[in-house]
Amino acid sequence: MTELYFAIPGDINTLTGGYTYDRRLIAELRALGHKINYLQLSADFPAPTADALADAAAQFAALPDQAIVVADGLAYGVMENIAEQQAKRLNIIALCHHPLMLEAGLSSEQSQQLFLSEQRALNAAKAVIVTSAMTGKILIEKFSIPASKITVALPGTDRQNFSSCLGNPPVLLTIATLTRRKAHDVLIDALATIQHLEWSARFVGGAEFDPEWTLLLKQKIAAHKLDQRIIFTGAITNTASEYSAADVFVLPSLFEGYGMAFAEALSFGLPIVAARAGAVPDVVPDSAGILVPPQDSAALAEALQKLLTEKTFRNTLQTGAQTAARALPDWKKTATAVAQLINQLHHPKE
Repeated sequence: MTELYFAIPGDINTLTGGYTYDRRLIAELRALGHKINYLQLSADFPAPTADALADAAAQFAALPDQAIVVADGLAYGVMENIAEQQAKRLNIIALCHHPLMLEAGLSSEQSQQLFLSEQRALNAAKAVIVTSAMTGKILIEKFSIPASKITVALPGTDRQNFSSCLGNPPVLLTIATLTRRKAHDVLIDALATIQHLEWSARFVGGAEFDPEWTLLLKQKIAAHKLDQRIIFTGAITNTASEYSAADVFVLPSLFEGYGMAFAEALSFGLPIVAARAGAVPDVVPDSAGILVPPQDSAALAEALQKLLTEKTFRNTLQTGAQTAARALPDWKKTATAVAQLINQLHHPKE
C-alpha cells in the first residue's frame, strides 16, 4: 500500500468538473489499496493571499521526506516558490486540469504572470498528470515541459441510461459554472436569434465563482426578453435527472482542458453543440455533435436551429452520441493510469 497526499484548494465537494475529477480519482485510488491523506489548502487559490501561501508552505514543509504529493493545478500553478523549495525533498505530482493562463477574462499581464509561475511550478514537479492529450501538448510546446514527465489520465464517465430526447418543446441543457470561459453570453446571444423556434433552456451551474459575470448574464437575458425561456438552476449535486430530461447539450466554452460535461452528455446519448476549442474536438466526435468557431454566436445559432428543425438529423447525432458513449473510459481506467505513475515514483528503477 502506498501512502499519498492530495493538496486541493477549498472544499473538495465543490461542484465543478475539476473537483469531481479529484474526488473520483481519490475514491478509485483508495479502492486500489492506496492510503490517501487530504491537504486542504486555502479557497483563495488561484489568487492566494500571503496567509494562504504561508499556510500552503507550512503544510508542505510538514510532510515527511520523499512523500508523494498530488497537487491540484488550481493551487499548484501559483505555488512556484513552494514547489522549488520542496522539489528535492518531496515527490510532487502536478495535476493540471488546464493551464491557469487560459482562463478567460485575464489581462495580458495576468496571463503572462500565470504562465511564468505555472511553468516554474510544473518544471519543479517530478511528474505531471493531465486530463487530455491536448493539455499535454500545450504543456510540452508552450511551457517546455518534457514529454517524459507527462501522464495522460482521461476523466472517467459512468454508464447511463440514454435520454429519450422527446421533449416538447425540446430542452437545451447547459451544465457549467457561470464563468467567462464557459461563454454563456455567446449562447444567450445565439438563443436570442432563434426565439421564433420552440425550445426551453436550462443553465445548470454555480454562480459563486464570478457573481459580477452572473449578474451581467441575467441582465443580457432580460434585455432579450428570454427570462421565461432560460432558467438558472444553480449548482446541482446530482445532474443525472437534468441530462435525462434534455434533448440537446450545448456549451460554447472558449477553452476546455477536457470537458467532462461533454463526456457526461454523451453518456446520456445527447446530441451536442459546442465550440471547437481546446480538447472538445477530442471528446465530441463529428458523428455526435456540431462544433462551431469560439465566440461565434451566429454559427452557434445556426447549429441550434438545424438541430431544432431537422428531426432526422438530430436523431442521427443522437445515435452517434450513443455509439460514442460506449467507448468512453471509466474511472477505474483513470485511476489505473495514475497508480502506474505512483508506482514508478515509489519504486524507481535502480
